[in-house]
Amino acid sequence: MNRKIQTIFLIILLNTICSYAQNKSGTASGQFLQIPVGGKAIAMGGAFTALSDDPTALFWNPGAISRTIKNKMYVSQTNWLVGSKHQFLAAQLRFTDQDVIGVCFNLLDYGEREEITTVDQPDGTGEFWEASDLAVSIAYARNLTDRFSIGGSVKYISQKILHVNATTLAVDLGLLFKTQFNGLQIGASMRNFGGELQMQGRDLITQVDLDKEASGNNETIVSYLKTDKWPIPLTFTVGVAMPIISNKLIAMTLAGDVVRPTDNSQVLNCGADILVMKMISLRAGYQALFRETKQQGLTAGMGLKLPIQYADIIFDYTYQEYGFFGNISTLSLTIGF
Repeated sequence: MNRKIQTIFLIILLNTICSYAQNKSGTASGQFLQIPVGGKAIAMGGAFTALSDDPTALFWNPGAISRTIKNKMYVSQTNWLVGSKHQFLAAQLRFTDQDVIGVCFNLLDYGEREEITTVDQPDGTGEFWEASDLAVSIAYARNLTDRFSIGGSVKYISQKILHVNATTLAVDLGLLFKTQFNGLQIGASMRNFGGELQMQGRDLITQVDLDKEASGNNETIVSYLKTDKWPIPLTFTVGVAMPIISNKLIAMTLAGDVVRPTDNSQVLNCGADILVMKMISLRAGYQALFRETKQQGLTAGMGLKLPIQYADIIFDYTYQEYGFFGNISTLSLTIGF
């Protein structure tokens, strides 16, 4: 039965990937859903689908959360592009030896609130502009065998600009397979399979003159501006990870992900993680290889694991090159218990 489930899932995933094998650059909304998360994952260039071993697996591969031994909590903050701030909070709880549930909050804040000005009120209207994006996910994963796990999540997605907002629902699916070949792991995920986003709200109400050439007509007809619906960025990923050095002093793991978003070209992410004395991690990677037009590039970071009685506390710092947007830093904290 377990082998049948594995086979059916792989067939569905591969068929879906082939069905969406067109490059439609710039045709999706909800781009914050593609911002990479996780101190370890980002530092390894986003090559984390087959290596997910902390609560950020809720983003990369929900099928991997059942492989972690401890309950864990995670929080991070990234000073994102042009003054925005990206925050990610996640937790996973093991309620049986084979079953794990998780929840995460993915938030993008577009920066400081600024007072709105108009032609008639150049000194300000007294109202402040603000915008934010939010995704909330609830996930479940199960170990079907000692080597194969599968999981999925349901997420609520919201984008808001002042008094206009758009909402939809989506699902993520993932699997992780531990092979018998030198610790090689294979992972696959499908993220953001769901509905479309359409902006709605009171700021779309306006007054129009249907015939400006005519005289004596009503120039203040109340109208509602109808916006288009846009799909969210459906993304397919297949990844591998394998330890190449493993002893008491040092452990080194290499990983690579092939990423296929439906709104852009296919890329390769790759990275390496070196763990020294099971406490200090040194990482490096590269994002979006083989994409002609990109701002992403080199990534690097380090982590420190502090075992305290029944808990593990992990601090991570990550650096990303982002072209003319400059360098981006991420700070994160993971607690395992």
